[in-house]
Formats: sequence, structure tokens, C-alpha cells
Amino acid sequence: MNIKKILTAALGCCMILSGCGKVDVAESSDFEPQIVSTDIQTGTEESTEELTEPPFTKAVSGKSKKRSGAGNETVQTATQEKKQEHTETTAVNTEELPTFAPPENGLVVENPDAGKKKEKKEETTNENGEIVSDEENNSENNENSQESSEKRTPPKNASVQELMDYMTLEEKVCQMFIVTPEQLAGYSDNYAGEDTKKGIKNYPVGGIIYFANNIESSEQTASMIINSQQYAKDTCGVGMFISVDEEGGYVNRVADNLGMTSFYNMAYYGATDDTASAYNIGSTIGGYLSNLGFNLDFAPVADVNINPYNELGERIFSSNPQIVADMINNVVWGLQSTGVCATLKHFPGLGAEGGNTHTDSFVTIDRTLDQLRAEEFIPFQSGINGGVSCIMVGHQIISGVGDNLPSDLSYEVVTNLLRYELGFGGIIITDSHQMNTIANVYGSGDSAVMAIQAGVDIVLMPYDLSAAVEGVCNAVRNGTISESRINDSVYRILSKKSQLGLM
Repeated sequence: MNIKKILTAALGCCMILSGCGKVDVAESSDFEPQIVSTDIQTGTEESTEELTEPPFTKAVSGKSKKRSGAGNETVQTATQEKKQEHTETTAVNTEELPTFAPPENGLVVENPDAGKKKEKKEETTNENGEIVSDEENNSENNENSQESSEKRTPPKNASVQELMDYMTLEEKVCQMFIVTPEQLAGYSDNYAGEDTKKGIKNYPVGGIIYFANNIESSEQTASMIINSQQYAKDTCGVGMFISVDEEGGYVNRVADNLGMTSFYNMAYYGATDDTASAYNIGSTIGGYLSNLGFNLDFAPVADVNINPYNELGERIFSSNPQIVADMINNVVWGLQSTGVCATLKHFPGLGAEGGNTHTDSFVTIDRTLDQLRAEEFIPFQSGINGGVSCIMVGHQIISGVGDNLPSDLSYEVVTNLLRYELGFGGIIITDSHQMNTIANVYGSGDSAVMAIQAGVDIVLMPYDLSAAVEGVCNAVRNGTISESRINDSVYRILSKKSQLGLM
């Protein structure tokens, strides 16, 4: 038993017996975590040549349709205020939260311990030979560590290499993660206040992804982004990727919440093979995202509609690979003309899938490499040739690859196929690691390590951020991952951020 508790109890008994009153012992309580549905190279430096608009891509007025409301939106929005009710039951272990993620969505966890570093408690032995934690000594060490951290001043107007030389290993590793604001603050801190600031200070991640529950108004969204960017720059000298899933159609977080111009599902435009409309979609979405402060969009969908039972449905432009290639290439040009990075997804292709990577633990697609090259790879190659900034790799297992691994954990897929065969020199991002194909099978640390070993630059939404960062840092320290491998990705990430004016 804790000595402080014994003394407190004894003092209480003495006071009661002496008639001096009573001792009030506060009951400990914890926030109950709330699980909420949302939708959701090693190589050379990316070319910094400016992209020019192709002659066939001109915005066409009158192509878009104004829609009110969320239309086909099936997403349940998260609570927008911190949960205030306390429980008197046994505290929930927030490190063992369930891993359910519904279709079309990531998993947002309102977790009071999110964004807090897990401190290692020193253990000592008391007079009875019992092992107890030395909390006072640990607290003193934390204060000294914080004081030391506060004395570090990020260099201003630094080059990419100068900033990398300044960063610690943990800071560089954190650049390789994009997370939800709930993972930093512990709840939907939609004004990016002190809790978000503390979360970013503890984990200076490379970016934040926002969902519908985070977007309340144009003013609130812009302010939230400005605050978060400033916290990141103050912490490590570089801003963040501010990202969202904004495809048009029924994956339309910002437009539906803020009343921006919306579009039909992409299959509608693919049926017409109207590349000018595709460019207009990209430039319109990029325009309102850029005005709010977003700089990364997880769109367009570059999959080919091979199996009508795949999970994407009308989010796919067409069953014709060349039509998909033409359409996504123009969406990319439209988005990136506004300063918003585009992301092709879900390499090496989800269109032949018959399962669902959000809800299934394993999704295997029976395709040979020759079949992929003949169909699925065509749009991705087109986007790469057109200068797309990012490519998202999915969790599907491809039978023809032969390693029986989710694609984003497969060196064959990420490095040999995407990086080398297709020649992609940009940023490779995983799909959400809160989806069941990852969270139900792998630990957060293991999946992050495997993704980086495969050649991924950024892990999206690890289930447990602390475990993921710690797992990668430990892998570097024990030689499982070389620090030069980390540096390759971080150099690529910071180079893109430099182009975006975030340094």
C-alpha cells in the first residue's frame, strides 16, 4: 500500500476520534474515451521544376452543381465538445481501445491521454522491500527535460539540411506521421487551443488530417489551421501538412459543412470523359481549400472500376484505365495549380477488390503483376508523369506480389513497384493505420516500422501515436532501421514543405 495513503487514512481517523471534523478524500476519475465514426525512397530529391498547365486543361464554367447538405453522407460526426461527465467505475485503459472502423471512415478516438508522452517511471524499493514508483524523482526529471527543450530555438529561414541537422531523432520521426487533432489534444479541439499546443510540442508531427466533425465554419477552420501551424513552427521550425479527404461527390468534408461548390460523384464525370470538367473540379476544390489554409488533399481516386463490388463504387471515374488516367491527371493539375498537393490513391489499385479494408482484417486481390501493369498502373503512371506530389498506398494484399503483406507494408509494392518501376520520386503515404486491415492485425509500433522499412515516407493516422513514434525510434536505435533511411524520407518531406512556404 502507498505510504501517503496510509498516513492520510491514519490522520483522518485521528481527526474524527478527536472531534476535529472529517477528511474529504477526492474520488479519482477519468474521462471515458469515446469512439467516434468519421469518414474518412530511398531515392533522390523531388524535382522542384514548376508545373505548367497543359494546353487541354481549361476550367469550364457551369459544370459544377451546387448541392446543399451532405447528400449521400453516411458519416456520424464526432462530438465537438470535451466530454465532461466523469464516471466512478474502474478507469478505462486507453492503451487498449477497440479497433473497429466503419466503412469509408477512419477511427477518431477521444482519448484524454492523447498527445501526452508516456514517461518511464523509475522504480525503487521501500522499507518493506516492495517496489514502488519514484514519482517525485520522475517529475523533477520531466521539469528539467522541459526546461532544456524550451531553451532550444528552431533556426529561422533555415535550409532543409540545416533544419534536419537541428532536429532530434524523435522530431524527424514525428515528421513521418499525419494524425487527427484528437490524437494530439485528446478530443476535438476545434479551435486549436492549449491542449493542441501541448500535443504538438510533445509530438511535432508532419501533418494533421481534419474530418467533418472538425469543420464548423470558415472562420473557425481558418483560425484552427493558423494556430496549429504556428505551434508547429514554434516547436521545430517548420509548418505541417494540413490535409483532408475532399474528392467531390459524397466524400466532401469541407464543401458540405461550409456550403462550398460541390460536385457529383466522379463516375458521373468519367462517363463523359470530359477532361476540362476534371480540371475544373480540381481547381475549384483546391481554391477553397487553399483559402482556408489546407495544403494537402487526399484526392483524386486513381483506381479502375474492375470489380463492381469494390468498396469505392462511384468514387471511381471509370472502368476504362485510360479514361481514369485522363481524368485524374487533370484533377491533379487543377488542385496543384492552387498550391494544394494532390494525392493519387489507392496504389496499387483497389478497383478489383471484393472486400473492405476498413472493416475486414484481410483483403486479398487476386491479380498478377502483368494484369496490374495492363490496367491499374496506367492511371498512376499518368499522374506520376503529370507531376503529382503524393501517392497513397492501400492495405490490400496483392496475390501476384507473393509476400502476403498489406501493400503499404510491402517493400515489393512500395519500393520495387512504385518507387523503382513506376519511377515515383514524390511522397508516399499509407492509408489510415486505424483501419481494420492494419489495426486488427499489427501493433502500432510494428506497422509503422514495417511501413518505413517498405519505403513509405508518411504513416497516416497510427492507432496509437506514442507507440508508433517510440517503435520507430527504437528501431533506429537498435539498428532495425538506419537513420539514413529516416533522413531520406524527412528530406523529401521538408523539401516539399519548403516549396509550399512552410519553412
